Amino acid sequence: MTRFERLPKVHTTEREDKMNNYKSGFVTLIGRPNVGKSTLMNRLIGQKIAITSNKPQTTRNRIQTVYTCDEGQIIFLDTPGIHKAKNKLILWLVEPSTFIGAGEQHIAEQLRSVKTPVFLVINKIDTVEKAEILKFIAAYKDIVDFAEIIPVSALKGENTDDLLQAMMKYLPTGPQFYDEDTITDQPERQIVAEMIREKALRNLSDEIPHGIAVAIDRMHERPNGNIIDIDATIVCERNSHKGIIIGKQGAMLKKIGSQARADMEALLDCKVNLKLWVKVKKDWRDSDFLIKNFGYRKTDYEDL
Repeated sequence: MTRFERLPKVHTTEREDKMNNYKSGFVTLIGRPNVGKSTLMNRLIGQKIAITSNKPQTTRNRIQTVYTCDEGQIIFLDTPGIHKAKNKLILWLVEPSTFIGAGEQHIAEQLRSVKTPVFLVINKIDTVEKAEILKFIAAYKDIVDFAEIIPVSALKGENTDDLLQAMMKYLPTGPQFYDEDTITDQPERQIVAEMIREKALRNLSDEIPHGIAVAIDRMHERPNGNIIDIDATIVCERNSHKGIIIGKQGAMLKKIGSQARADMEALLDCKVNLKLWVKVKKDWRDSDFLIKNFGYRKTDYEDL
């Protein structure tokens, strides 16, 4: 039984009355690294599922999340491919800029050949003057035949409700694919492991994070249901990295654990007793068995 829960937004009888007009579909988020796809996904579903950091290739797993309301259900896919047949809508996230680089030009070229409606989502508008936004829209508006252009701040939640409403307008009528309380297809243990890895990404030096993984050794809910005990191991490739992760008198490991525990408690809605260890497994990224054991896929490491 999952502990992920959403507050019901409508009564069952109300939902039954609206099933004839119920919207549902798969929405793909695309964009260059660090443009804010994970932050936007977390914002739209109202829970922290995908991890974020300012380091490239933060996201290792393909994460599927679900947003459900009385109007319909949106299944968000994190960049599984622009030409997937089941896509009903594509959100292309870009940063607020009038410069369209080679990466964006490449994405635009692919988008011109799809029949799926494409939204241009200009993210991070909290970092620029509002008067500048029209310039960014003008720079992009003719590069692709966009169904909508919507400026947002995923971090601050600005215009994200407008984005949700616009998506509902473009989705077809269809069935509810997931129960109302489902918000992700990711196991709890995997999300918890990724929360620890996120804090390591944010706190450690650049040369270490891609060489670490996190394994959940034990995740046990106490009988009263008020506390979950979690034992986890941060796996690194070098002895020198182990010392950096632990830090002087264990300070860095304590900092990573404290920050991760706060996110876990918010997610699981209970107290978490988190214990962290650090182990060295040289060249673990070359082992198909270890990669699978840590919950990843070999293809996630081809570019690392």
